[in-house]
Amino acid sequence: MSSLRQYFGTDGVRGPYGSPVMCEAFAWRLGAAAARFIRAQPDFRSEEVLIGRDTRSSGSSLEHALAAGLESEGLEPVSLGVVPTPVVSLLTRSESAALGVVITASHNPASDNGIKFFGPAGLKLSDAAELQIEQFLPAEEAATLRPSGTGLAIAPLVNPLAGYVDQATALLPPRSLAGWKIVLDTANGATCVTSRTVLERLGAALTLLGNTPDGTNINAGVGSEHPEKLAAAVKAQQARLGVAHDGDGDRCVLCDEQGSVLDGDEILTILALHALRQGKLVKNTLVMTVQSNLGVDAAVAAAGGRVCRSAVGDRYVIERMLAEGAQLGGESSGHVICADVSPTGDGLVAALKVIEVMLATGRPLSELRRGLMKFPQLSVALKVRVKKPLESLPVLTEAIRTIEQEFGERGRVLVRYSGTEAKLRLLVEGPTDAAVKAALDKLVAAARAGLEVL
Repeated sequence: MSSLRQYFGTDGVRGPYGSPVMCEAFAWRLGAAAARFIRAQPDFRSEEVLIGRDTRSSGSSLEHALAAGLESEGLEPVSLGVVPTPVVSLLTRSESAALGVVITASHNPASDNGIKFFGPAGLKLSDAAELQIEQFLPAEEAATLRPSGTGLAIAPLVNPLAGYVDQATALLPPRSLAGWKIVLDTANGATCVTSRTVLERLGAALTLLGNTPDGTNINAGVGSEHPEKLAAAVKAQQARLGVAHDGDGDRCVLCDEQGSVLDGDEILTILALHALRQGKLVKNTLVMTVQSNLGVDAAVAAAGGRVCRSAVGDRYVIERMLAEGAQLGGESSGHVICADVSPTGDGLVAALKVIEVMLATGRPLSELRRGLMKFPQLSVALKVRVKKPLESLPVLTEAIRTIEQEFGERGRVLVRYSGTEAKLRLLVEGPTDAAVKAALDKLVAAARAGLEVL
């Protein structure tokens, strides 16, 4: 049997809604397979499965189909409704559930959707576990979908957000943000209630963006993928900072008081350097992916710490954190994992942790970000029709080899396919802006020589 997963990518199963792998029939099969997987575990105890979703209009129908698949194999689905991904992770752990499931396509447009799983400890499932779920998939003809309007009545969990909101609010002293102007962009997604409630409880005066979800506008020109409106609003409102999430709330992008956007590398560097100065960075270690800028390594090393690298994907970051005994890690995309608070990426927690540094130091975000001097870096994502194996593209592999030889230790090249989209991602870091641009242009041309780029 193949050891390669057919349906799962770096963050669950994802695709356009209505496609063969993101429709009600497949959701039913995936629910049934997940139930079979859980029942096969030697420590199987709970039959409860918690299901959360973001604000996409397709989410409710997929939830009911997934729940029916779970129920067909004897498990008990419980609906959390619209909640951020970290809420599902935390509740799965605190409720001792068999599984947690989030129906979301994260930062993707509303036309997409996805399904990702958390194990009983609130951690995303491993590659091996996802492969086992695929091997438990029932045949296509086994899916028994109910007619529209007669769906399974899923038991709801009463007030699923209360504990999370209380926990997040307690991260900062009461009313510590009184007098702070903050622009908050919740991407018309799952954090519209939680992040607003927490920041307002702490006393902040908020300007809200992306807070009117209608099922079709999640991530549409707003949120962590589109921080331009956030930056403009911060300057217009003379705010202390801006905070943007993605559709399911596990990412955070910040904007300083001058209107400049900070990515995950800058957020993590601020947190790591402050913790190192306080003697509180566990194992003196920050875990990041191969995608993150080499400047982070230099900044952390100069402060007495070290950076460990993982594959791209927040669950690979978490796996490396567990292996290293580290408590802080994340991705340049804005996934930030503060393991002392949450077992998965949490955009609100990341923002609160940075605000904590601002409060402790009395320094604005524009000063704190200076701790990271980034190496010149450029990246591009090319939409491709088919993800051909990279080793089958001789022009591209030769271009990579040539650039790596030219840069030596002064830079690097990263070429990989997206785990969630039909895209080839190209990244170059090097000694100068000009050298990096020339190298990226060479890679793009080489990729186009071997791939059908859309």
